[in-house]
Amino acid sequence: MISIENLTVSYDKKVRVLNNLNLILKDSQIHGIVGLNGAGKTTLLNTLYGLIKPDSGNIFLDGHSITKKQIGYLETENFFYSNITGEEYLKIFRNSNFNIEGWNDLFRLPLKELIETYSNGMKKKLALLAILKQDKPVMILDEPFNGLDIETTRIVRSILLSIKEHKIIIITSHIMETLTNLCDEISYLEQGVINSTKTKGEFDAFGKELYARIEEKNKEALERLLL
Repeated sequence: MISIENLTVSYDKKVRVLNNLNLILKDSQIHGIVGLNGAGKTTLLNTLYGLIKPDSGNIFLDGHSITKKQIGYLETENFFYSNITGEEYLKIFRNSNFNIEGWNDLFRLPLKELIETYSNGMKKKLALLAILKQDKPVMILDEPFNGLDIETTRIVRSILLSIKEHKIIIITSHIMETLTNLCDEISYLEQGVINSTKTKGEFDAFGKELYARIEEKNKEALERLLL
């Protein structure tokens, strides 16, 4: 279990992005994080992984401070070294039990070709393969379905559902339906705090409420444009 306690993060000690945030993420579940642009989703993920040092607060995994060694992190934009092949990239991550050929039967990547020749979708699939090879107890996936075709999206969904029993998986997405079709819980991040956390039986009502709030927020501006 991950326990996030009173987490506060500011930029330049002036702009507070996360404000005394508290959240519990249970074992063997897929947890969705949803929020409007600027809500602090990526900041939360970067702080979990240790890329950002919080002003205050704690993050525990099973009662101990969480470390990078326990987390596989798929960022929205993936970095790759130049002039290496997909196969060479995957060799950076040690796991002698990982069947690269077997997993690549699902992703069908040209692993012997240079990564710079890959499309954006292919690069996303390669980054996902690397996360799977690391086999960490915690997986953080920031917009993992961006750039993926319909078939690969379904494959990734099936993989995550198959491996979640032994992991804590955290996913963000701008597409609400992506989360409701996959997650066990969805937490709504708003103005730097977790506004609410919903379970499967509450997803439909939560989605309708969220869309209604967004539409109401922009209704007046839209009406003025249509006059």
